[in-house]
Amino acid sequence: MIGQTDVVVIGGGQAGLAAGYHLRRKKLDFVVLDAQGTPGGAWQHTWDSLRLFSPAAFSSLPGRLMPAQPGHEYPDAGHVVEYLSDYEQRYELPVHRPVRVQQVCRDGDRLRVETDDGVWSARAVVSATGTWWRPFLPATPGRNVYAGHQLHTTDYRRPSDFAGQRVVVVGGGNSGAQIAADLSAHEGVDLTWVTQRPPRFLADDIDGRALFDASTARRRALDEGRGDTGGVASLGDIVAVPPPVREARDAGLLKASAMFTRLTADGIEWADGTRAAADAVIWCTGFRPALSHLAPLGLHGPRGHIPTHGTRAAGEPRLHLLGYGDWTGPASATLIGVGRPARDAAQQITELLT
Repeated sequence: MIGQTDVVVIGGGQAGLAAGYHLRRKKLDFVVLDAQGTPGGAWQHTWDSLRLFSPAAFSSLPGRLMPAQPGHEYPDAGHVVEYLSDYEQRYELPVHRPVRVQQVCRDGDRLRVETDDGVWSARAVVSATGTWWRPFLPATPGRNVYAGHQLHTTDYRRPSDFAGQRVVVVGGGNSGAQIAADLSAHEGVDLTWVTQRPPRFLADDIDGRALFDASTARRRALDEGRGDTGGVASLGDIVAVPPPVREARDAGLLKASAMFTRLTADGIEWADGTRAAADAVIWCTGFRPALSHLAPLGLHGPRGHIPTHGTRAAGEPRLHLLGYGDWTGPASATLIGVGRPARDAAQQITELLT
């Protein structure tokens, strides 16, 4: 046993830090356990050209505005890492790293958090591990036959790694469009972009601020028993704010093909028998919540989601889930959106413990 505390926060990325900020304001005793060796969460592992969808001031955690990045309206991932590191230090958040949580178990009136560095006993737990650590790959026929290089969004870094190669990018969301745009601008890369349906670009004036408003309005409508507004999905799939995406689209470089039906030994094949050779396939096919550490609690739900009331787990009131998507708070997987559900979680934990 390492120690006892009121709250253990699992994950030291943006959601975990937002939770820590509000727990500190509530004067609760807590620790943040982060599996990463350095601050910055998943932002440390993104591709080189990634940029935010919103200006810095609209991409901030509670209590501290993100400063603008000189020369850039939309900050890059490195700037976000610097901001999160500064945020952690500014509020003296008790982050322990690298500590990997193995499982959370019930232990009488407390929760037992077992890690690779010992055991914590807590009165409440906030799980904020996100999704980056659990990339999703669809069960596509031939995936085990294909002899080329397969990688996921999480593995992509820069277009120069694919110089002189035929590359297939799979996925019609933001990551697929951004990586396709990145590759399309690099001379010597033969790009094929495939999507399940024709790409839906949002209007050029829509950035992360509008997406947050749409997500919040949808959650409010559902909570009040009104019709589903559709939220972000009603606007489109691809934000055109990052300059490379807009430039590639306007130059006619982002032309998507229909999704292929199977992989062959040396490429892909469509339903009509048409084939294309490929040296690499990049799967920009999304993520699933990284929740394996909560398996002992038996909180199963549809699509890998744990049923919640707001952020609180329906089957375990001492557990809160933060930052996994709209099902744990409107836009809670974003920098600007995670503050409100983090505040609500801290308030409910305070009420539970007092």
